[in-house]
Amino acid sequence: MLEILTRGFQSARERLGNLRELTEENIADALRDVRVSLLEADVDLDIVRGFLDRVRERALGEKLATRVVDASGRKLRAGPGEHFVRICEQELTALMGPVDPSLARQGGVTSVLLVGLQGVGKTTAAAKLGRTLSRQGHRPLLVAADVYRPAAVAQLQQLGERLDIPVHAGAEGERPEDICAAAAQRARDAGLDAIIYDTAGRLAVDDALMRELEAIRDRVAPANTLLVCDALMGRDAVNVASAFAERLPLDGLVLTKLDGDARGGAALAAKTVTGVPIKFLGTGEGLDRLEEFRPEGLASRILGMGDIVGLVKDFEEVVDEREAEADAERLLKGRFGLDDLLKQLRSIQKLGPLRDIVSRLPGMGSLADQVEEGELGRVEALIASMTPQERKRPDIIDKSRASRIARGSGRRSRDVRDLVTRFGEMREMMTALGSGGGMLSRLPGLGNLGGAGGLDPSALLAGDGVGAPLPSHKEAARRKNQQKGKRKQARKSRRKNRRR
Repeated sequence: MLEILTRGFQSARERLGNLRELTEENIADALRDVRVSLLEADVDLDIVRGFLDRVRERALGEKLATRVVDASGRKLRAGPGEHFVRICEQELTALMGPVDPSLARQGGVTSVLLVGLQGVGKTTAAAKLGRTLSRQGHRPLLVAADVYRPAAVAQLQQLGERLDIPVHAGAEGERPEDICAAAAQRARDAGLDAIIYDTAGRLAVDDALMRELEAIRDRVAPANTLLVCDALMGRDAVNVASAFAERLPLDGLVLTKLDGDARGGAALAAKTVTGVPIKFLGTGEGLDRLEEFRPEGLASRILGMGDIVGLVKDFEEVVDEREAEADAERLLKGRFGLDDLLKQLRSIQKLGPLRDIVSRLPGMGSLADQVEEGELGRVEALIASMTPQERKRPDIIDKSRASRIARGSGRRSRDVRDLVTRFGEMREMMTALGSGGGMLSRLPGLGNLGGAGGLDPSALLAGDGVGAPLPSHKEAARRKNQQKGKRKQARKSRRKNRRR
């Protein structure tokens, strides 16, 4: 996601990393990397020029602070690279914000009219928005007003059934504006306080489409009109947004399929072109993959610094806080077993693709491409093949048990032994720490479990790739001494053999 944008900013940061001061010359070199990535990401040329001018002016005009204080009060040394990135983050946030993700109410009802071209994901967005409103305590009604696309009504009905949200569909031949008016009356009669109208789209903006949308707007007077744009459209998304904004008074944008877009130009430019904010981001196919748009979070991810606030919010949705605190307490007292780890794995899987999770961790964005999505599943398969006693006391797993577990999970005996070894080392480390801390300590059910980087279940599976955890300095020294001792012992054995 947004790899092209991230690559340019990271190149600029590396270029300035070893320098002592910012000059016109080295800033020009850094901005050249940023310019190329912005243009490759389909950001409008005028927007690129304005952004680069503001960054250049601030980078040259502001005093470079060599020492900064972080959120915890620690004093850190900051160089030109960090100063440049801070300016870029602030300007990116300003470019995409400010944003208010809340939806307006009218007569006690939150009504949302979703508009956009065909194929941008309006129907799925309607269901996702319905789920979001339902979790906020609303009683929503989904309205199937797309009478042209084959199976559009059936699709929304199926999604509504999955979410346990009622769907209003009109009779055959009924006009979209009449369907919407009847749905509004149904909501009033049933005491429902949220309505989401899923409308038809076209392959391009045309007069017939706009007249139909205007007729719906006039009949039901929605409190919110949101334009759904497909991030994969790139620069065309901006053109479409501009065309809709000329005919309809828009209140916000929903940007879909952002998880499949390496460019991200639409995310940066749509707000500037239309003058209305991005309200929500669609970041996956699951019905829970709709985020309230936070420009500072997206700016941080673009710069490769993660989005810990957004990740915490997602964890809070899938993890019970009291249960997570109990898990953390057991771990810190050395009573955390593989059953508890399995529970953590399943919580993580609810958050979406592992690559997306890693990309949102501070300092881990560059490793996201190396993540193998099957790692969590393989660890889960290993644990699921163990008996309850083995999960509770992994130290009883001997060679025979390891072979049985390996056969049951489709893995190797070595994978079982390595999982048990790594889990034991992690449990010992956490017991020694005795208390949480660090960046991930704010993640319920995951970060609360670890101070030194948190508990990474995928790192418990042996392998040469991302599955192998990065050892701490002490652990690396211990392994080095072990290897040195083995080599020394081997030399002694060879000398004895030669004497014989």
